[in-house]
Amino acid sequence: MPSVVARIGVGRLALLAVPLLAALLALTFLAGGKSSVRQQNRANHVLSLDTPAGPPASATASVGGVDSEIGLAHAESRSAVKHALARAPKTNAASVTTHVAAGAPSDAQIRRMLKHEGVGLSANRATLNPDGTAQAPFNAPEAVLRVIEGGNAIYNFPYIWGGGHGSFVDKGYDCSGSVSYALANAGLLNRPLVAADFMRWGQPGRGKWITIEASGGHVYMYVAGLRYDTSGRSGPRGSRWQTAPRSNAGFVAVHPPGL
Repeated sequence: MPSVVARIGVGRLALLAVPLLAALLALTFLAGGKSSVRQQNRANHVLSLDTPAGPPASATASVGGVDSEIGLAHAESRSAVKHALARAPKTNAASVTTHVAAGAPSDAQIRRMLKHEGVGLSANRATLNPDGTAQAPFNAPEAVLRVIEGGNAIYNFPYIWGGGHGSFVDKGYDCSGSVSYALANAGLLNRPLVAADFMRWGQPGRGKWITIEASGGHVYMYVAGLRYDTSGRSGPRGSRWQTAPRSNAGFVAVHPPGL
């Protein structure tokens, strides 16, 4: 049998082990907390790319807040960008109509004529030109023509975080700055909006001609079936107009009234 001294020694060791174990558990908890903070900060950095000022967007703002293509926006710092300013968009809505001109042939009549002539153009769908600009469909309302014209004016401008937020006229644009500029060219906006603002803008749901997909951290739109998006571009001067589809999961769909 072990001696009394040996038993006392074991007891003392057990007493010493308790605070040591507690200290190790505390250190492990603190290390894990710091790691979680670092991971949260990285997530917030991604989500705040379209937020010009203020605290980062919450990681739980929306599913669409985390954009899988955000790296392909090819963001550049404002100080590093040497680019001419964009022209001011045509923000006057007085001359813009959402209707086809009186006396114009119907979509069905135009399709029949095109089929008879062997032309494969499709109604209501824009096309992507070889230079990266968009071509409006033949039957598009004036407002849609003007939105596409606005998108073409800055289609290959640099992506600058917060670009186009303080003014429509800038040397680079982020996602909401780009969408705001194109819509303003048709008189549909009188001031730039941030991504989250578009979630409550216009009318809910998909439009016939224009559908805006917005979340707390990103916004893009489809104009006559062609995607207009700063994410997923092919390079720093890649076109915002894209034919490649993407998931709209987590985004709220809205559209301009009548379009």
